[in-house]
Order: sequence, then C-alpha cells, then structure tokens
Amino acid sequence: MTPTIAIIGCLDTKGVEVQFMKEVLEASGVRAHVIDAGVLGEPLLSADTTRHDLARLAGTTIGELQQRRDRGVAMEAMCRGCERAVLDLFRQERIQGVLSAGGSANTTIATAAMRALPTGVPKVMVSTLAAGDVSTYVGVRDITSMYPIVDIAGLNRISEAVLANAARAAAAMALGRQADASRPPRPRRPLVAATMFGVTTPCVTEARRILEEAGYEVLVFHATGTGGRAMEGLIRDGHIAGVLDITTTELADELVGGIMSAGPDRLTAAGAAGIPQVVSLGALDMVNFGPPETVPERFRGRKLYRHNPAVTLLRTTPEENAELGRRIAARLRDARGPVRVLLPLRGVSLYAKEGGPFFDPAADGAVLEAIRTSLDGRIGRIEMDTDINDPAFARRAAELLLALMGRAAGIDG
Repeated sequence: MTPTIAIIGCLDTKGVEVQFMKEVLEASGVRAHVIDAGVLGEPLLSADTTRHDLARLAGTTIGELQQRRDRGVAMEAMCRGCERAVLDLFRQERIQGVLSAGGSANTTIATAAMRALPTGVPKVMVSTLAAGDVSTYVGVRDITSMYPIVDIAGLNRISEAVLANAARAAAAMALGRQADASRPPRPRRPLVAATMFGVTTPCVTEARRILEEAGYEVLVFHATGTGGRAMEGLIRDGHIAGVLDITTTELADELVGGIMSAGPDRLTAAGAAGIPQVVSLGALDMVNFGPPETVPERFRGRKLYRHNPAVTLLRTTPEENAELGRRIAARLRDARGPVRVLLPLRGVSLYAKEGGPFFDPAADGAVLEAIRTSLDGRIGRIEMDTDINDPAFARRAAELLLALMGRAAGIDG
C-alpha cells in the first residue's frame, strides 16, 4: 500500500503552498491527504478533510466561528477538530504521516494533531516560528521542525526549496517506515527508563550495563525538564516495563524556580501505571540556570557553580532539600506498583560528595531525614554508605529493579 501523508494548511491563505507540497509528495512516491484548517476566507484548494469537517468534530460550525469573530475561540475549535480528524485518519490507517506549513495559527493547529500521534509516525512542521523556542509546539513528541527563512506567502526560489525538502523528508520517512514493516520483526526486549545528568552519569552507565546484560533495553533520559516529561509520557503510553529514576533533580528546579523543571506530574506516571520503580536523589543538590547573568537577583548571595559557560548551578539549602524529600515521599505514596527508594549517604552527585563544590552534609542530610520520616511504610527504603556514583550503588540499584520487574512478571528473584 502506498503511504499517505496528511498536509495541514489554512487553505484560504496557504492554498498555493499546500498544492505545491502535494505535488512534491506525489512525485516522491506517496499520496497526499489535504486538511483545511482555515476559517475566514474561501479556500484556494479543495480539501479531502474540509474546514467544515474540523468544525463539526469540535462541536461547532464554520458559520458560528465566523460570526463570533474571536480568533482565540476559532483556534481552539480548529485545534480540537484537527486533532480528532488526524487521529481518526491514523487509526483507520488512511494516513501514515503529517506535514504542515504556515505561521503561528497553522503551527498551533497542526502540531496539536501531531502531538496526539504515537512516536515514530512522521511529523514535519515548516513554521515561521521554527528558529525560536518551539517547545510549546513540539512538546515531548518527535516533531521535525524546519525554518522557511522567508515568510510562507507565495512561492519563490527560497520557499520552494524549503517546502520541497520538507515534503520529500516526510515522504522518505513514511516510505522508510513501510519498508521496515515489511521486514521480519526483530526480537524486542522490555524497555527500562532511566534518568541521568552529567553528575550522575557513572551510576547510570554502570546500572544500564547490568540491565542490558539481563536482557532489557534501557532508554536514558537527560533530566533537563523535557527529558523528564518525555519519560513520563512514554510511561503513560504503556511502553515502559520498569523505571530506574536515579536522577530526580527536575524536582529541585520545580521547587526553587530553575529552568529545568519537568512540571508537577514528574514522578507520578510509574506509580499510576503500577510498574516497578527504583527512585534515588540524583542531583538534588542543584538547581539549573543559564549563564551567570541570568541567575535571578534573589539568588546572587547563594552558593553558585559554573558548570559550563551556558549552565550555572545553584546549591540547594537544607530547607529546600527537606521539602524535596517530603515531595518525593508524597508523590510515591499512591504508587500502585512496587517501589524502592535507594539513598546514598555520601553525596547525591559528583559535586555533592566530599571534596566537591557542593559538598554540604547538612543539606544532603535534610533530604535524607525527610525521606526517612515522610516515606510511606509500605515502600522499601535502602540506605548505602556510598556516594551515588559508587559502582556498588549502581549495582544495587540495577539489582533492585531487576528483582522488582522479575516479581511483577511472576519470576522469582
């Protein structure tokens, strides 16, 4: 079957560009399914899924949206409708990828639909916003973004080159996935999610080796906020068999106001899903900011460390660490699956151990004591007289998770 790519565009203003991408897709060996996300003007191109279809799926009509003359309401409706339309087309196997091109309106609508699709489905966004912060549009999905250099306002030698590349990229992705599907499937090992920072890399590297030797595939997430959200999303989507949450540093950024918070849902998905997890305190000694001049004034008198030219770290205080311990205990309290909390008594990162720039026994002691006093008694707590990167600590973490996953699978361990 020839793959089909959905092209999402506002056909009242971008009909010419969508027609061009449709022709490039078809010349590249795939079909095109045009979705009109426009509201106001008349479409310049006929659509396979019309604006009226999107409005109906959102519980309204194009006439109603035009009469209200409220851009925000119209955008919200078209986002809902487009997401539902794309999901329906995908579930019916009528499309195998999504392509879009436009400004802020089309980018908002199209990426809402892209974020609803599973990882691996081709998603290509050509957007005039793509040279800036696209985190709002990409979220934690595998959306490829391309900057068009010029505005998407008619065809010229620059816009044609970019739009053609985007269409060919989407076509190649879909054809490649089709070729992969025709090959005999490779054996798939159960997936384990692990969290890592530069200052916990030795621990996670050794634990990963042990888990891989035991037959698991380990997905390592960089605990930079986006990494934590991506991991929580994959857990909620049902991909993960167990979690080695060594590096919970994103909680510190959430509490103190750093730039790498993963939000209030961090450390909740595994518990809700009932899958085994081993949790530790990796890098709770630090909060992340950008270059030194970006550190908020209120922190200028605190202990700071320049990790690299782009990252300045703030040492957490005993009071902040005590609250972090209580938050970890609270988020694990309702876990439906087995949990073990593994505590390093001699430092939660490379920087927090003796001789490091963030060595502070009182601060680390505060989080340890808060865990001891707040953790639900049904959750196992193991303390080790090592720092977090000691090979013995890494081995214990991996062995604990292997035992929990073995029991969850009905295997004695």
